Amino acid sequence: MSIPMLLLRLAIGLIAAWALAGLLSHGLGAWGWLDQPNARSSHVRPTPRGGGLAFVVPTVLLAPTPLVLIPLPLALVGLLDDRSGLPVRVRLPVQLLTGFALAWQAGWSLPGALLAAVPATALINAINFMDGLDGLVASCLVIWIGLAALLLPNPALWVLAAAVAGFLVWNWSPARLFMGDVGSTYLGAVLAGGLLTAAHSATVGGASEPMLVLCLAALPLMADAFSCLLRRLLAGQRLWKAHRLHLYQRLQQAGWSHRRVAGLYAGLTALLACVRGPAVGPAATAVLLLGFWLDRRWALPFAASAQGRR
Repeated sequence: MSIPMLLLRLAIGLIAAWALAGLLSHGLGAWGWLDQPNARSSHVRPTPRGGGLAFVVPTVLLAPTPLVLIPLPLALVGLLDDRSGLPVRVRLPVQLLTGFALAWQAGWSLPGALLAAVPATALINAINFMDGLDGLVASCLVIWIGLAALLLPNPALWVLAAAVAGFLVWNWSPARLFMGDVGSTYLGAVLAGGLLTAAHSATVGGASEPMLVLCLAALPLMADAFSCLLRRLLAGQRLWKAHRLHLYQRLQQAGWSHRRVAGLYAGLTALLACVRGPAVGPAATAVLLLGFWLDRRWALPFAASAQGRR
């Protein structure tokens, strides 16, 4: 794809996603697709959900490549889940099949793709779990997807990054539209597919730096997601039960604004995206130590949040 054509598609993707998000913010609300606030929510007013369509549709129309097409069935399941709710027994098989297909198209062998489906599914759910604050996932992943477009490279990822940026205008605090499962699971699958592609390239003799850089840039979201999962597991909690125990949620409960929390995570993602070479290890350590300090110094304590105290 020539540079002028790519730039044209980026502009169309950005504008189309922005315009479609604006239409969805009104249409989904009128149709009753509202995320109603409850004791586990971080928002205080009913907000339309299912807005991930705003970046999924332009991306698959403008850049129909395997990495952005394979997660489409998962996005459809997410859309149905946004509308009426689906049990885990319906969602999980589709997530596993998506993970397998992403690994297969990345070049993994059949046994390798079957094994890779499990961590890919974990990544899909991790992004879904992190989508609980205005602009958090969209702002971090627009940076990560742009980085992946540079390192892999893949023109479809440029289009997706532009489309997510257009959606982010409506999702930034105070959010007028939520991406819902249709958006969060789709982005989680793209993240998983990008990492699987970079990992396979490294295993067959390609450069390992793209994989390390992409893993590092995903650290702010992933460290929060999986550290919370581990703490809940050690506390004997039901892992699929809704909660407000992620670090980003406990920072918000402690008085941080949505913008402040999302800005922190997006800023760290952007900084880590620039790290190369020997600095990767120290940078990862610094982010983990920062997370530990925020947990101890600023966030509502884990135990207090688990008991519903503020």
